[in-house]
Amino acid sequence: MRRRTHEAPSRRMCVSSDAGVSVSSRCLDGKQVLLAVSGGIAAVESVKLSRELRRHGASVVSMMTRSAEKVISPLALSWGSGSDVLTEWDSEMAQLGRFDGVLLAPATRNTIAKHVHGVMDSPLMMALSAARGSKTPLMFVPSMHDDLFDDPVTEELIDSLEFTGAFVLLEDPIESRRKQPSAPAIVANFSNIINKNLPGRKRIAITLGANRAQIDAVRAIQNTSSGQTGWAIAEHLYRMGHEVICIVGETSVQPSFHLPDLRFDSTPDGMLSLCIELASSEIAPEAWIHAAAVLDYIPRIEEGKKSSGEGQWDLSLFPVSKHIEELSELVKGMIRIGFKLEVDTSEDDLIESANKQISTYGLDAVIANFMDEVRNNTSPRCRIVMPGGKANVLQDRLEMCEAIEAIISAN
Repeated sequence: MRRRTHEAPSRRMCVSSDAGVSVSSRCLDGKQVLLAVSGGIAAVESVKLSRELRRHGASVVSMMTRSAEKVISPLALSWGSGSDVLTEWDSEMAQLGRFDGVLLAPATRNTIAKHVHGVMDSPLMMALSAARGSKTPLMFVPSMHDDLFDDPVTEELIDSLEFTGAFVLLEDPIESRRKQPSAPAIVANFSNIINKNLPGRKRIAITLGANRAQIDAVRAIQNTSSGQTGWAIAEHLYRMGHEVICIVGETSVQPSFHLPDLRFDSTPDGMLSLCIELASSEIAPEAWIHAAAVLDYIPRIEEGKKSSGEGQWDLSLFPVSKHIEELSELVKGMIRIGFKLEVDTSEDDLIESANKQISTYGLDAVIANFMDEVRNNTSPRCRIVMPGGKANVLQDRLEMCEAIEAIISAN
């Protein structure tokens, strides 16, 4: 019995500058992850997947089936994961090591069937069985043709996986196939599974994007907001194991993966109605993050379409209800984090405005920034202002997300 290394580079070589990865988050810091690759054509995505795991801090151990080797070489996966790839039996029995999570991607019908029925004809199958026995979080990412997926036996096999506590991540069918989701989507869901048992996990509502109000049938005014900051916070909190509900206005960027609970309305009243409905429901969030750029003033709508040849058009804008104020009674006792944006003012004035927002609405913190910091994503990125006036400068978006998560999980 021996490990086939296929002349894979050593661990030192694998973490060289050529194979290094940038840090996207620390959601998997200190986590030992087993990436198992079976023989579907989606195995070609395993290098991207292993590197995405590492971008979020995971230490990756990788295994392949014999059929997977026909799709992608162990050398390529070794480069992606930063470690040698286990393909053969080994006297060290590395497949029986302790892992914080096991990810099988792609999960072929054949591999799923073997696992359900306890077949252990390779180190990979033994690793899956051992993980099931130790109740290690297991996630399967099926990838197969629709004809196979729609076979009632496949449904029974997937039901059996879930019955034993495994998680199954499915993509909607495209081109008559169940293709593997993107690497960011797989790792985000995997991180959520691993972290959801950490203390202080909560149901969190986050408003994001811009509000929009009609002027006439074809024209509108809108606040400046791409939604990028809100998406980043929502994604980070989801990866950290929280349940995240996004109330979304107008956005010019999209999240890097599909978040499971999205609710859309870009009008000020519509977004507020969604918030009130959620706050009054049986699944009322335990924390609120008010990151949306809410319109404070809206026009009266002119009937039809104003002709472009009528000359000057004077608009009157009227104040509308502030969302934070309107929600105050409904969410009393919940964790609440607001945002404060200023233009052409001093640092002291910005902190003072944030403090006023905290004292007026009873917030737990306010993220305070200048327009240039948001627009250009400069460093420092923002300040987090706490009750009592203490303000900590945060250098980048990741620090901002981690500071918000720390407040939520600590309360």
